[in-house]
Amino acid sequence: MYQLLKTEGRARRGVFETVHGTVQTPAFMNVGTSAAIKGGISSYDLKELKCQVELCNTYHLHVRPGDDVIRQLGGLHRFIGWDRPILTDSGGFQVFSLASLRKIEEEGVYFQSHIDGKRIFMGPEESMRIQSNLGSTIAMAFDECMKNPCEYDYAVRSVARTTRWLARCKAELACLNALPDTINPHQLLFGINQGATYRDLRVEHMKQIAELDLDGYAIGGLAVGEPTPVMYEIIETVEPYMPRDKIRYLMGVGKPENIIEAVWRGVDLFDCVMPSRNARHGTLFTWQGVRNLNNEKYLLDDSPVDENCGCPTCRHFSRAYLRHLLKAKEMLGMRACVEHNLYFYNTLMERIRSALEEGTFAQFREKYVPILSKRI
Repeated sequence: MYQLLKTEGRARRGVFETVHGTVQTPAFMNVGTSAAIKGGISSYDLKELKCQVELCNTYHLHVRPGDDVIRQLGGLHRFIGWDRPILTDSGGFQVFSLASLRKIEEEGVYFQSHIDGKRIFMGPEESMRIQSNLGSTIAMAFDECMKNPCEYDYAVRSVARTTRWLARCKAELACLNALPDTINPHQLLFGINQGATYRDLRVEHMKQIAELDLDGYAIGGLAVGEPTPVMYEIIETVEPYMPRDKIRYLMGVGKPENIIEAVWRGVDLFDCVMPSRNARHGTLFTWQGVRNLNNEKYLLDDSPVDENCGCPTCRHFSRAYLRHLLKAKEMLGMRACVEHNLYFYNTLMERIRSALEEGTFAQFREKYVPILSKRI
């Protein structure tokens, strides 16, 4: 259940109650694709890094080790040692990314595993069953994430099919939650707004899925190649039609400045692989801007990554040492950099929440959007 506590313009400060704990919003979900954060970060590390929600990938866990295996081991929370909320995506984006290996039909999608080429079928019911086996806190509805740009006529047909799939997801999850041996009978369902970059399709689809009275609503199909101003325009177009009393999630976004701008436009929840992926290649986010530790200028720099950061990496290691570890391809370097970026993102969300509570988010946005997007 989502409770709106305070607003500043369209920006929202709230709390989201789940069976696995309370999420303070706006919040960033740390992405553990295959039930782990890439870079050697455990579920126990995530607590020190101030993570509230972990996101795991339905498709990847279905392929390996198998959602039936995780179910037999007591569900995803027990499997990874995490007692806070977990969101599982539906597999829809992976279907999108495997475009050359898939075939979309009304009943669902046939595609090939990226691991062994095995033929797989996934539709709304299959996605819900997999996510029910995982026992996540939040299940995402199965949808189609269209390519960008996308022809209007195809977008119309795709959105209509995604709407029909959503109704099937809701019916199936209700049945699964009612079973006596379900791992998480309180599993929540979020619907996903689609429509490419067509404003009329986005609005009409949001109106339709809002009628289903789901636990939350996501904006999908953005940050897949469209210009950033277009992404902001779509958020502004859809937001007035999103239920005010339900949590709002912008999928796959993004850079710190994108998050601030999306919060300004009414979004509550975010996820992105960027902080961990960029960290493994030496690109770190700081309160002074974006720092690339591979640069020669850090060879003899014994300063922390960010002197204003309290993460384990900044407390213990210098820029010079981290640069050496990355150049030597030592796992410690990747782990330390990922720790820093996740801590930075979760601290960013804390500061956004504090600014909203104090009624100073407009000033926060004005100050930090240009700083956090700058390359040092």
